[in-house]
Order: sequence, then C-alpha cells, then structure tokens
Amino acid sequence: MNSKGFDHKAFLKDLTHQPGVYRMYDESGTIIYVGKAKDLRKRVSSYFRKQHDVPKTQVLVQQIAQMDVTVTNTEAEALILENNFIKKYRPRYNVLLRDDKSYPYILLSGHQHPRLAFHRGTRREKGDYFGPFPNGVAVRESLRLMQKLFPIRQCEDSYYRARSRPCLQYQLKRCLAPCVEGYCSDEDYAEQVALAKRFLQGKNQQVIDALVERMEQASQSLEFERAARFRDQISALRKVQERNAITGNQQELDVIGFARHGGIAAVHLLFIRQGAIQGSRSYFPKLPSHTEDHEILLAFILQFYLNDSVGRRLPREIILPETLATALLDPEQELATLETALAQKVRMTHNVRGERKQYQTLAQKNARNALESKLNQASTMRLRIEALEQVLDLGKPIQRMECFDISHTMGQQTVASCVVFDRDGPKKSAYRRFNIKGITGGDDYAAMAQVLARRFAKARESEEGLAALPDVLFIDGGKGQLAQAETYFNDWGSEAPLLIGVAKGESRKPGLETLILAGSHATIPLAGDEPALHLIQHIRDESHRFAITGHRQRRAKVKKTSSLEDIPGIGTKRRQKILQNLGGLQEVKQASIEQLAAVPGISRELAETIYHAFRDE
Repeated sequence: MNSKGFDHKAFLKDLTHQPGVYRMYDESGTIIYVGKAKDLRKRVSSYFRKQHDVPKTQVLVQQIAQMDVTVTNTEAEALILENNFIKKYRPRYNVLLRDDKSYPYILLSGHQHPRLAFHRGTRREKGDYFGPFPNGVAVRESLRLMQKLFPIRQCEDSYYRARSRPCLQYQLKRCLAPCVEGYCSDEDYAEQVALAKRFLQGKNQQVIDALVERMEQASQSLEFERAARFRDQISALRKVQERNAITGNQQELDVIGFARHGGIAAVHLLFIRQGAIQGSRSYFPKLPSHTEDHEILLAFILQFYLNDSVGRRLPREIILPETLATALLDPEQELATLETALAQKVRMTHNVRGERKQYQTLAQKNARNALESKLNQASTMRLRIEALEQVLDLGKPIQRMECFDISHTMGQQTVASCVVFDRDGPKKSAYRRFNIKGITGGDDYAAMAQVLARRFAKARESEEGLAALPDVLFIDGGKGQLAQAETYFNDWGSEAPLLIGVAKGESRKPGLETLILAGSHATIPLAGDEPALHLIQHIRDESHRFAITGHRQRRAKVKKTSSLEDIPGIGTKRRQKILQNLGGLQEVKQASIEQLAAVPGISRELAETIYHAFRDE
C-alpha cells in the first residue's frame, strides 16, 4: 500500500535501526500520527506492507506525505517522548482534542487563601501562571495530581465563600478547609501554597527536602498526625519524581548537537521546557569553504537566537556539544563573549553531567542521524537530476527548476504556488504564493496566465532576474494550462525555460502521469520506476502541497472575518458590540436604522451606512 506522493522506499533506505519516535505528516504539513519504535526501520516499514487488516492503518498510510524521526537512547525514552509529542501536536490519528482555542495554564491565585485553577485566555486575575500546557487534558491531569500532593483548594470563589462547614475534599485529605475557621491556620495553608509553587516551578527535590525537615520537626514535637501527613506527601512526591533522559528536572534549556561530513553540517536542537522535550529540529547551514567546526556552530547560535523577526525566546541554559571545547582557543572567554552578545542572562556550557549529559548525548546522536539522512538524500537528488538531464538532453546542466500549481474551492480564494528546486533539492527560501484576483471563479487557465505574468514580469530587467530564471518550468496540468505558459513565453526566444506539462494520470495514481513537452505537445515516455520521473513527482507534489496550504490559510482567514467588518467604520470592537446587542448577523441584516442607532457607540450616520450596505448586496 502506497501513500500519496511519499517515496517510502527511499525513506526506509536511509532509516536507522535505533529506537526512537517517528512523525507522519499530511500534504499540508500537519502531523497526523506519532509513534515510537524499538527499531525505527523495522516498525516504519510495517506500515507499507501490501495489505493491512486494520482499516485505520489503511486510511492513515494513504494520507502520508512526509515523515521524520527523532532517535532516542532506549525504547523507554521513545515511549515518553512519543507521549510528549502527542500532547504537543494532538495528531488526529492518535487523539481527538478539539477544546484548545488557546494554550491553557495553571493559575495559583493571589487570594488570602490561594486556589489552584485551570486558566485559558487573558491573564486578568492576579496570581502566578504556570505553563503553557499542550492542551486542556494535560492541565486537568496536573491539577488532579496536585490535589493528591498538596491540600490546597481548587473550588470556585463563590463556593469557597458560601461554606459553613468543610466539604468532601477535606474528608479525603485533599484540602485543608481554609474556608471554615478553626480547621487550619493561615501559616499552615501558606506553607502548602509555597510548596505547591516550588513543585510547579520544577523544584521537586527542594519540596521533598522541606517536607522531610517539617516531618522531623513535627515528630520531635510529638505531633505524630502532622508528621504522618508530611510522610504521605513525601511518599507521593517520590513516586512522581521518576525521571530519565526524556523527562527530567531541567525546566528550560536548549541542547545542541553537531555533526559534519565534507561540505554538509547538521545542527540538531532539543527544546526542553517544563521538564520534558517539547520538540526537536535539525538545521543544515550553508558552509563557506574551509570553515572550522566551531565557527559554524558559533555563527549558527548567533543567527538562531538573535533572529528578532520570529520573536524567539532564549532559554535559561544552552548546552553545547562536548567536542566544541577542544575546538575553541579559549572556551570560557569565547562562551562569555557569546553570552554577552545575546544580551540576556543565559548560561552556556558544554561540560555537563547526569541528566544534562544524557540530553547532550541524545542531541549528538540525532545530529549524526540527521547528517546521514541528508547525505543519502543529497546523493539520491544528484542521481535523479542526472537522470532527468539525460532524458531532456538540454546540452547543459540543470541548475534550477520551478513548478506552478493552482488551488481553490469551487473557484473561491484561488491561490497559485511556485516552488523552486536546485541541484540540492527544494530551495524553500525561494518559494512564492500568489493570491489570484480579478478572474472568473474556477478559471484555472486565467489563473495560470496571471501567476506567470506576475512571476516573470521583471525577470529580464536585471542580471539577478535572468540568473533566477529556471532551466525547466513544470506546469501542473494538461495541455490547457501548458498553452498559457507557451503563450506567455512565445517571444522570449532562447531565454525561455523548457516547458513541461505534468498531467495527472487515471485516478491521480502516482506513476501514471503524462509529461507533455511544449511546442510539439509530444509526450515524454518514462517508466514508473525511473529516477527522473520520481524527481518530477517530488517537484509536482511539493507545488501541490504548497498551493493547498496557502489556499486553506486564505480560506480560513475569510471564514474568521465577518461581513460587518467590510463596512467602513466597523472594526472588531464595534462588530462585537453590534452582534451582542442585536443577537447575531441575521438580526443585524434585518434591523432597522433606529435599532442599529440604539446600539452604544453607533451613530445615526453609521447606522444608515450599515443598513444600506446589507440592502445593496
């Protein structure tokens, strides 16, 4: 069974036998499934057998457009990392969680007797906020755990103020009953609040040490019931303190792994937040010739963390590869200079032990794995390009290829994509999307003509523009779409790229595409297992994915916008005020001028504008 456009054979060829976690993506780049494996290649290959007994697996495999992996030290670590990723990404084939409109937090309120509560949205209430958590389920699980560990109230203020005697939570020893006078002192309650706060900050050992001290004090004072309560708290805390290389006490740090071979370097980052790996990613910086390893890594760190445009937040600590120490002339001085350049208090180190050492080893292992995959992919890309050069016989090496695709829903929110490939593969920094306007809905020919005109309008006006012209231009579509490109490049002469139409085969099945050469409209015969065809399929599928993603984003934006906001003088706040007062958009459309003018903040003149706007539609 094959997935749409995903070359599983090439992916499995480069896949390691080590334990780890794999992630499956659909055409839009969304993670649809996360799994763990003791042997990654063996487990992942099982998805691509010819037959599956489970219908869910059949449907899942058909949706795969891309996969990636994170290597771990053991299968147990893979299991915990799998759970972290499931909570973070909420893949639809793992779990269905649709309640997360924004990231949730745990709130420790600022009352005289603070309460622990679930919080989502604007932080209006005074208190300490802990999070964000990946989803609401994670918050509620944490609150249930906190209720067993620390006897702090979690009830609403209205319930708390109305109590005349302790509730059931007090009987279950899950609350000290601060709502009723005489059951606990303010000092005892404040002590538990302070311990809960430290626990939420990840200072578990400090909490245990403090409880041990209080237990001993209570025992010496012959307060055996109080000492027993502290003993039970310590026992419960120790049970939740089981840690390993995936989940630890480290609350906020980034761990960098580095590997290099020849002209390719891989920098792998592990992002640890709230005591667990929240994500990982590999980067492949461009390498000038004769650049030392430490120069590459230091330049990457500066560019990565000083990129203000993405609003990246610095962690409290960055762990660097251990091998960096031998490459630096003066490690302490150079690291101190780097910390100063980042203009924020952040600790950088490479000489680590214990839990940090395990993270460092894990990042290094993933960097090596990413580099091996990259080298294998680069080799495969070169072979495919060489195969395509033989088929097309251009008389020169192919340096740049582009592909255009159109996406819309029943003619609405039409988006065109332009993806770029060079000899190293996808060049994503050169990708472009075009919002198509001013055409009849659903007219793909007109859309193709517009996007070609916009992409190449100024291409011949400068040397840079000429240098950026593709050697081969693929058009996702049949003779009609190809004819638009032929018309546009009709007077370009030798500067025109080679035009090839990629028409979908029967039932859009990969391997049955028809490749149409511009001019003669002759078809290019390629067998389904030809490397050249695989390259064209890769380019076409990437263009399709990029177009669909852009279209869905544009469509979602339109859905979120009310037609009220199209009226001059109506912004978000006035729209909300009008809808709240009149009950909904349909009521607004049917309202009279007097009813509209009665809404606070709406003048008679604006009411008339709104009234006529809906009647002139």
